Parts: sequence; structure tokens; C-alpha cells
Amino acid sequence: MSVPITTGLTGSINSAKTFYLDLPSGVSSASIKTGTLKYNGNNSTIGAITLENGKVKVTLKGNEKSETFSVEGYDGDYKEQFITQPGNSIWRYADGRRWQINNYKPELGKNDSYNVNAADSLMPSGEPPKRDVVTKSDISNRGLVWFGKGGTEIISASSVIQSSIRVERSNLIGATGTSEIKDGNKFIITYTVPSANVRPEQVSDGFDKGQWVEGRLYFVLLPYYFTASAKVTSYSYAGTVNFDYTLPTEPTLTGTVTLNKPNPNPTKLGDKDEPVQISLMGQLQGYNDASNIDEWVFYAKEKDRNNTLKTKKESAKTFNVSTLFDFEIKKSSVTGEHFTQEYALTVLVRFKKPIVTKNGTITSLEQPLQISAGVYKNNPTVTFPPPPTNPTTPEGKPPIARISAPRYVKAGDDTLISGAASYDPDGYINIYVWENSGAQGEIGNASKGYVWYTPEQVGQTFPIALTVVDNENQTGSTSREITVTEPKPSAGLAIEGTLKQNRKTTLFNRSQSPTRFPLVSSKTRVTITAVSGGTNADIKYSGTLSDFENKDVLFKKPGKYKATIYVENTLGYSDSSEITFDIVPDEVPYNYFTLPGVVYRSPDFGNKAVVSLDDISYSSDKDVIGRRLWEYRYDSNNDGSFEGEKWVIFSNENADRLNLELSEVGKYEVRLTVFEEFGQPTIDEFVTEADRKSTNSDGQKLSSRVVEVKNRAPEVDWSW
Repeated sequence: MSVPITTGLTGSINSAKTFYLDLPSGVSSASIKTGTLKYNGNNSTIGAITLENGKVKVTLKGNEKSETFSVEGYDGDYKEQFITQPGNSIWRYADGRRWQINNYKPELGKNDSYNVNAADSLMPSGEPPKRDVVTKSDISNRGLVWFGKGGTEIISASSVIQSSIRVERSNLIGATGTSEIKDGNKFIITYTVPSANVRPEQVSDGFDKGQWVEGRLYFVLLPYYFTASAKVTSYSYAGTVNFDYTLPTEPTLTGTVTLNKPNPNPTKLGDKDEPVQISLMGQLQGYNDASNIDEWVFYAKEKDRNNTLKTKKESAKTFNVSTLFDFEIKKSSVTGEHFTQEYALTVLVRFKKPIVTKNGTITSLEQPLQISAGVYKNNPTVTFPPPPTNPTTPEGKPPIARISAPRYVKAGDDTLISGAASYDPDGYINIYVWENSGAQGEIGNASKGYVWYTPEQVGQTFPIALTVVDNENQTGSTSREITVTEPKPSAGLAIEGTLKQNRKTTLFNRSQSPTRFPLVSSKTRVTITAVSGGTNADIKYSGTLSDFENKDVLFKKPGKYKATIYVENTLGYSDSSEITFDIVPDEVPYNYFTLPGVVYRSPDFGNKAVVSLDDISYSSDKDVIGRRLWEYRYDSNNDGSFEGEKWVIFSNENADRLNLELSEVGKYEVRLTVFEEFGQPTIDEFVTEADRKSTNSDGQKLSSRVVEVKNRAPEVDWSW
């Protein structure tokens, strides 16, 4: 039999590995000459090669290979650089001509500000004068994944040599300037404003108030990644196990019995009868005439109680047949603290025609079996560890021992066992003595520690006992039970962010697996599908949905979507999970502005009429108004209709309060179109300008959008 060729396993838990090899077809464990079991290969064996549960068990020490090589660290995916985007607040004063520049002072370790006068001739000033400013940002490695060998291999962070880690900076995006690293944990960036990257910002409550006040945040994008050296020790396994065996020369019946319930066994008795389920299987070997099988018969009863006998028959013409028997441990029959019920079982196969063997003629074969199930009322029998010294005559109060431990643990998972809640009413505890037979790992004379259990212990229950000794050598004891369960992984997904179309959401892989049997990243499968509203084509992300800690995803259309994940660990156990979530639509902004119904030409303004316009548009879903386009058209023939008249743009600078100067007497219709900018993070590569919602004021009542320009009547003055 071949040991599966296994290479590239890393971590100390892989320095030794136990393999369970399936027997070749037609070979039963009873036919193997156990003294002939032998391993052939480059690994060395640990302990003896044995037979367990119908399989060959061999434990091997891994062949070690140490390698030091260069690695690169990126944000989740290979070549996906981290990006920091610090910035500087640049605010315009109410006079429209001065700007406050907020700047970081590295030598002081804090922000400072100063004022500059506008350099342009606009009123208000369109942008601050050019200035070199400084900003800072912490170096973050959240989501860091190390890659080696051209990105084809993910390297464990524990293998990276910490002293070799370096931060590599790329060129600034959207600005010109320089960057440096200070104190090993922050970027100091010098760049020139105004830069290409800018977004509106709310000024502080203490800042100047007035018509021309405006807050802007100019920022810079600095991509970066990490380089380092890694030292990885990997382990490999291969080889074969050989043995001698005897083939059955005549019909041989083998029976197998398994207890399905209770699990664990024994289990604590509840307030009702405890169900018992037994699986019974028969296997016929050394015989190949299935047509001569008449029937299979299975018997099961409580030992020494013939009135509980149950019988099942199968007429299948096959060499392997199984069935289930259900019993109960009656609560009324449990009179003591513990109770164990023995069961006697038999597998029988009958033949249509007698079979002649060297030992005579047979018409049937049978195999007796037995199994037991147990319950307890309160605590199972526990042997408490003795104190390390003989206590003296006590004078004060004894200590109270307390254990904190889970009731069920998965095989291979590091489990914290804590006695830290133990206490002494009149002194202090100075000795902890643990009894954790069956567990791997030692807690020693500590208040807490980690233990774990092997896959072979699945279904079994083990006691954890603690004796504490106080400063007067008085003792206190307590115990808990731990039942070992299958080392299955737990698949899990979570989604965070703004669940709105065209916004960035982040899918998080929350899957876990027992410590010693980690997930196999290459077998992780994640899918996102549209349930209603959108389609799969509306789901956007970079790269693949294979193994990841977090993945940014964008949905082009609102609707209900579903994400599923499948994970598998190194033992082959798997799990899957799914979540459903709603992506809400991006609402169009509410558009409304005000203007006076009548204005008069004035000699104070060059015989022009000045129309004051105020926009009160807003976004109902917390987006921001990124642009305002103001237009007007003139009723040139004074017929009361604006149809066919040409629109004239008079502002496209996102002004929410402005003056429109008009020369001609008559009526003017004003139109405002507002364009939203995303108020929440997005993924730029998947959105266009068309994805930004906009609306115009055509839905506003026409009379509230029309202004009439009039001449003032002449003033008459005469004298004699």
C-alpha cells in the first residue's frame, strides 16, 4: 500500500504525520499477518505499524527541507499594493479671497495652519495659490499577505524574518511630491496643492461663517508594499507499507458494529429516555456466487434479556449489507450515578444451496458481536490529582477551585483550559495541579494552558481535573468533562460596507478550522450570485474569488444577492455556508432652488437686474452634490412661452448661492441640474460618470423657476 505522496507541508504540527491506509480490495484485517507489516521509504517511523478500525495505521517523521528566499507582501492579492490617502484641509474664508492652509509639522509632531491670500482674480477665489504642504499617514499592514516565487505561493507570516521587513514606496498618484518614512511606522509626504485629488469637506464649527466659506480636502494617493526574507521548513512524506496476508479459500463472514447514539458515549442523562442507535454490517469474503445468497439476518438485543430481541432480514444478493437498530436506555432503569447497557448482536447469512468446504458442508455463516452504551446522572468518575505536598493542619478556609473549559472541542484544536477563576477566601493560591489524561500538552503548575485531542479520540469524553493549594497548604478540587468532536471546519462569510449599488462592499472570509488541521486554501470556493433584481454580470470585483481574507465587491444594480463558501481542511473535512443580502438603489438627488419673481434693472449695477439664486437641493441617501449646472433662457418674443428658446449656461462651478445679472427686460426661465458624487467609498475601475445620479429642476413648478426683469418707473421732480 502506498503512503500518499505529501510535500510542502509547513509548520511544526506537520513534522510528524499519521496515515490511515485503506486495505486493498479483497483483503480483511483478520487475514493480515501483523508481524510482517513493514514501512519502506525515506521517512522514519514513530512507534509500531498497527491495525485500527480496519485500516493500517503508520506514523512517520517528516523529511525536513529548509529554504530562505525573498518574499513580497501585498494587500490580499498578489501585486495589489496598499494605498494610503492622507490629505490637507484647505478652507476658503467668508471674504472669498483668503485661504487657510492646514499643514503637518514633522518636527513638532502635530498639525499647524496659516493663511494665504488668493492668487487669482475670481470672486470668490476659485482655488488656493500653489503651496507645498506636508501630511502624514500611518503605515498599515492590515490584510497583509506574503507571496513568494512570483506570486504563486502564499507564505505564512510566521515564516517571515521580522528584522528583514522593508516598506517599498511607489510614485504618488494625482500629485507631485516626495515621501519618506519616519520612526519606521509612518509616512511623511510633501506635495503641491492644489492637486488633482480633492473632495468637499465640512468646515469646523469654529471656522469663519459666511457666503463664500468652502471646505476642501486635498489628498494624495501613495501606493506601497512590503519586502522581506522568509525561512520556511517544509516536510514531505512518501513510501509504501508491505505485509503478508492469507486469502480466504472458502466463505468467510466478517461483522462490524458501530454505536451512532449516544454521542458522546457515555453521555449525561437528561429528563427523558436516552435513545440508542446501533449500526450493524456484514461482509462476505472468499465467495463469489452472489446468486446463491438466500438472505441476510441481523439480530440485536440487550444482553441477557431475550424479551428485547429485534430481528431484521435483507434479501439483497450482495456481499455487503448493513442495517440499523434503535433502542432506549430507560430513565427509570438508571438507579445509580452511572449505568452501562451491553448489547449482543449477530450477523447471519443463509445460502440457497449447501456449500462444500474442506471442513464440511455449510448452509449458513454467522458472526456474534457486542457493544455497550452508557449514561451518567451528574459527573462521570474522575480521579483528582493529589497535591504535591502533604498539607499541614489547616487553620483558615480552604481555596475554591474553578475550571473554565468548553464542553465540546474539535479534534486538533488548541483548547484553553483555565483555572484562573479559582480563589482563596483568606489567602492566595500558589500551586495548581492538573489532571488531563487523554489530552495532548501539559498545563503544569500554571493557572491556565492549552491542550488538544487527536482525531482518534472523536466521540470520547475526557475529564479535566484541578486541585489548587493555597498558602496554608489547604486544597480544593473540581473537574469538568470535555467531549471530542470531529475536526470539521466552520465555513463563514460576512459582508460589510455600504450595501448600495455602485458602492464598495467588502466580503470577509470568517471560516475557521481546528489549529492542527488548517484549511486548504486551494480548495476554498466562493461564489456570488444574483437572486433577484440584478444579474451575475452586475457583480464586479478584481481577481478571483478563491482563497481570501477579504475581497472588495461592487454591485451595479440593486437587488437581492447570495454569497456561498465551501472550505476543506487538511483532513478532508468540509463545510459550506451562505449569506443573502440586499443591495439598495442609489436614489436621485432632490432638486429645488429659489429665486425672486420680479427684479428691477438698477443704475447701480450698470442698468442690469441682479437675480439672487439659492439652491437647497440635497441627497436623501447621504451622497453629496458634486456639481451644479445653472442655465437660463429668455422669452425673446414675449409670447409667454419658452419653447424653442436657447439655453445659456451661466455657472458650472457647483455654486449653491450665486447672482445672475440680466440686461434685457422680460421673462427668464432658470434651470438647475445637480450631479451627485458618491458619499461612500466605491471601486473606481467599475464606475463611470454615468453611474453618478443627477436630476434637473424641470419637475419644479414653472412659476417658481421664472423671473421677470422690469424697468423702474421714472421719478418726477419739478420746481418753479
